[in-house]
Amino acid sequence: MANTRAFDENARAYDDWFEDHRSLYESELEAIRSLMPDTGYGIEMGVGSGRFAEPLGIRIGIEPSPVMRTLARDRGINAIGGIAEKLPLKPETFDYVLFVTTVCFLTSLSQAFGETFRILKPQGLVVIGFIEKESTLGRDYQLRKAESRFYRDASFHTAGEIIRVLKAAGFTDFSFVQTLFSDADKTGAVQAVKEGYGDGAFVVVRAKKTGRA
Repeated sequence: MANTRAFDENARAYDDWFEDHRSLYESELEAIRSLMPDTGYGIEMGVGSGRFAEPLGIRIGIEPSPVMRTLARDRGINAIGGIAEKLPLKPETFDYVLFVTTVCFLTSLSQAFGETFRILKPQGLVVIGFIEKESTLGRDYQLRKAESRFYRDASFHTAGEIIRVLKAAGFTDFSFVQTLFSDADKTGAVQAVKEGYGDGAFVVVRAKKTGRA
């Protein structure tokens, strides 16, 4: 997650995407919100321009891209330079940790989830929103990787892969929701949020720190 050139050079285009694809953005936001805790001190990994942190009430984030950090700070986010695999944060500090479309850019899921476990308080939650590798949208992103400014170096994951690495890190008590069941961009409609995974292109998983890494 340290190679930030694409985001440094295209930060404004990245941020504008959320306005240009409002239905997709709001669908993802509602899915994440449905599994977010009501209270607590949280942080977002790969906070980007703050498009998710701000409406979800998160005021601190980790972001390796200096240009993106500037955009996040403009939204009132305390954006800290760093990577999810090696966090400049004290143990057992946060009640929850959020990842949104970040896991595909990580160099090591196991290191990032291990660090997440470390900074969470006992019984703390991790919430991860991601594009499912085997969904129609995930397959399309993979086919078009070479044409994308942002996803050229991305490694997409299945829900099963995410679950396996989270379990290995010590997480339990899994919950899932999904959305983006059709081409919301063309219909302009905000998609429904449903329990489980396997049908929607955007999956959100929540898990609890109850084990020992």
